[in-house]
Amino acid sequence: MRLVFSLVLALGIALAGFAVYMVKGYVADTESALLAERARTAQVVETVDVLAVSKPLAFGDTLSTDDIVVVKYAKSFLPQGTFATKEDLFPEGLDQSRSVLRPMEVNEVVLASNVTAPGQIASITQQLRPMMRAFTIRVDASTAVSGFLRPGNRVDIYWTGKVSPNAADETHLIGSSIELIAIDQSTDRNKIDTAIPSTVTVQVSADDVARLAQAQSEGKLSLSLVGSDSAQNVVADGEQAITLPKAPEAPVVVAEVPAEAPAAPKSCYTTVRRGTEKVQMEIACTN
Repeated sequence: MRLVFSLVLALGIALAGFAVYMVKGYVADTESALLAERARTAQVVETVDVLAVSKPLAFGDTLSTDDIVVVKYAKSFLPQGTFATKEDLFPEGLDQSRSVLRPMEVNEVVLASNVTAPGQIASITQQLRPMMRAFTIRVDASTAVSGFLRPGNRVDIYWTGKVSPNAADETHLIGSSIELIAIDQSTDRNKIDTAIPSTVTVQVSADDVARLAQAQSEGKLSLSLVGSDSAQNVVADGEQAITLPKAPEAPVVVAEVPAEAPAAPKSCYTTVRRGTEKVQMEIACTN
């Protein structure tokens, strides 16, 4: 009897020890999982809702409420100019539209810099900065870098013509790092075709427009593409960027004054009466 009791007691103690071991293991596993979850939670990035486009859009396409979706974006990396609601994007009413100023892909966030003001269409006026004007230059394959120019590029402008009526043709650099804002009638900076343009439009000051108009009427303008990594002497907006060549000053011809002939000696006379005759006699001149 005592043997049976001892066996039962030993078995009970063993089961109790095993139960304690299992509970400790379960608690340890639970604590590990809790710590891991806390670590993952600490790494989660906070997001906010912003508006994005629901389909690919090209330059000049109309953007309406039907083209908008809401996406999650990391709050700490949110760029400037995003829109949180459709009312923010279309403040004048959801029936209004805006135009796209650059190509956009599906789920790309809509930025204020990528769209026109409500109700406006995409045009060259959005590319002009304050105090600046647009001027169009006629070009061909030889004067427009064989069609490799794009809006946003900077070019040097060369003028070829006669600086004086009787002189031979000369070529002069008249403008450096002048910004292009349109090729033909397109301001799309992402066009990939290499068609030869017939015109390019540059952004210059109001006074430079007059200088370019004079240069284009008196000669031929050619463009040279400026590399993006080149040192660019960009003139501040509104300042003179175009300098026309000046005709050389004509030499001053000094006419020789002929020497005066020596004056003839002055003669003085007096009248003397001899009888009935009057005779003139030369005498010394006096003051």
